[in-house]
Amino acid sequence: MIHKITIAVAAAVMLLAGCKNKIDMSNPFFSDWGTPYEIPDFGRIKTEHYMPAFREGIKRQKDEIKSIVNNSEPATFENTVLAYEYSGQLLKDVSSVFFNLSECESSDEMDAIAEEVAPLLSAHEDDIALNDKLFKRIKAVYDQRQDLGLNAEQTRLVEEQYKGFVRAGANVPEAQQPRFREINEQLASLTLRFAQNVLKATNDYKLTVDDSTVVTLDMPTWEPFMQTCPDRDLRNEVWHAYITRCCGGKYDNLGIIDSIVNLRLERANILGYPTHADYVLDDCLAKTPENVYRCLMEIWEPALKKAIQERDIYKKMLEQDEPGARMRPADWRYYAEKYRKQKYAIDDAEVRPYFALDSVREGAFMVANRLYGLTFKERTDLPTYDSEARCFEVMQGDSTVGILYMDFHPRASKRSGAWMTEFRGQHRTLDGKNVMPIIQVVCNFTKPTADRPSLLSFDESETLFHEFGHALHGLLSNCTYPSIAGTNVPRDFVELPSQVMENWCRHPQVMKMYAHHYQTGETIPDALIKKIAAAQTYGQGFMTTELLAASLLDMDYYTIREKQHIEPIRFEEQAMQKIGLIYEIISRYRSPYFQHIFTTGYDAGYYSYTWTAILDADAFEAFVESGDLFNPELAKRFRHLLESGNTVEPMELYRQFRGKDPSPKALLKRKGML
Repeated sequence: MIHKITIAVAAAVMLLAGCKNKIDMSNPFFSDWGTPYEIPDFGRIKTEHYMPAFREGIKRQKDEIKSIVNNSEPATFENTVLAYEYSGQLLKDVSSVFFNLSECESSDEMDAIAEEVAPLLSAHEDDIALNDKLFKRIKAVYDQRQDLGLNAEQTRLVEEQYKGFVRAGANVPEAQQPRFREINEQLASLTLRFAQNVLKATNDYKLTVDDSTVVTLDMPTWEPFMQTCPDRDLRNEVWHAYITRCCGGKYDNLGIIDSIVNLRLERANILGYPTHADYVLDDCLAKTPENVYRCLMEIWEPALKKAIQERDIYKKMLEQDEPGARMRPADWRYYAEKYRKQKYAIDDAEVRPYFALDSVREGAFMVANRLYGLTFKERTDLPTYDSEARCFEVMQGDSTVGILYMDFHPRASKRSGAWMTEFRGQHRTLDGKNVMPIIQVVCNFTKPTADRPSLLSFDESETLFHEFGHALHGLLSNCTYPSIAGTNVPRDFVELPSQVMENWCRHPQVMKMYAHHYQTGETIPDALIKKIAAAQTYGQGFMTTELLAASLLDMDYYTIREKQHIEPIRFEEQAMQKIGLIYEIISRYRSPYFQHIFTTGYDAGYYSYTWTAILDADAFEAFVESGDLFNPELAKRFRHLLESGNTVEPMELYRQFRGKDPSPKALLKRKGML
């Protein structure tokens, strides 16, 4: 049942109407966009519009909260839970545009706005979380939720909203609230500075090797250089630049890490948890740090064993090139690539012509069409934030499901890596109207040249499929309430829709459907497919070990139980020694540029890539076992998982799809570790 607008919400709407008369209506955030599908009109937005919109958005939500807490009627689902769920719309709108663009269209002006607004937003969030009157009303509904005649999704909203307030500090004693607020404000500023430092340090480095080769620390140029440069000293120079980013100097993150780790511990203690990891995991599938360590170490031993075997092969190759030389981490990628070419007779230059960016993208679209019946129509007439960003209308038959932006190439204004986010998430309005999602996928693939398109490595092709899987999770959402729709699921479940898509990318049957030579149009030959397939388990010791090392480092930081002075480099070395990581491999991310765990929400959560890999391998195994990679019944059941967001307990959704609990056997088999 969809609840109609209530007196409390109507009063808030009237209040907003009054507010609009007092503000500068030339600011595009203060009126409807007037664009197709109400896409943000990026061309009208100027940097000077953000702060007034942020301040007005905060003011409006404060007024809406006042309307809720001052309601003289007893708390109900409608006048409290729903009213809060739909509050703050302007603030959500400006935040989604600003923070998404600050990741891919940064500038000194955007950085300055981020620094100004971060403490304001932190204080505002604390004002809401620590509003005792608001929490009492939400708790009143929560306590009687079983007697209100709510449907399953409404009950889930009440439970998640109540839990969110508790986790945000609603039960923090009044005497500790000032310190709690101070911690949150400091963390908001520190995490922002950390991210800005990494971007600036990455952009600052350029090494001109010759007239045609300039090496940067962006992965599309850095990794191929490390794989192919025969000059060992030059490799080591570039390697050192990469791994020492933000280790001192003007972009130093070492002190910031010390502060972040200790502040998060202190906040967890205030909330009643012994460690930050206990706090984070209490809202995840893993539940406890012990369960995470157990999961990671179950794979660590076979992965390390395989990595040592790989290392010994490369050491012999180095010995042949430079007798008596000790293998260094900077040598690994070079000899791994050299051995891969020898062992599998496969050259990256041989593979890339079959994986032109547009072909891989069309391959991802094809899989979505075969599984879910979706089609993708490019729209050049809709607003966009950058000339390189492409816009697609996503269709189900004749109906529009959502809008998808895809932004593929590096820019100085864009942070490194690949990610999916949204300018607007799917949900339904109070009167039941469906609001379609506006999704963004951002990558950093090599740009095309005048005579050649962007050609992807096979790993990059998997990255595109991965982020597209996240996009499908957002696009196919079919939920009522925004806070539990789409990708708003536990961190160790959110990677399932993305990682499972990689399986279709790498499957030989599917590869033949989308991998075509960019010059001749020739379908990728069976012989090359076999080489790629045979190479799938190659290097898995290294790749799995460096991933697990980063995951364990993350857990070590956030299972600290007492405040202490953190020296990140020393801490990291001790963490790696403890698990027996060999000298020739380092953690996938060293601490000073480990953005996942210090800025982007994967703190005590980086393990989720491995945790979810167990799910994705097991899920894809269902399609393989059925004999049909596009099995309609299985696709229908998996679509239900994607549509459901967080309206159902995630593992229950998985069991509904698979019919049983997941097994790690499929993952170990895929990695060649059984």
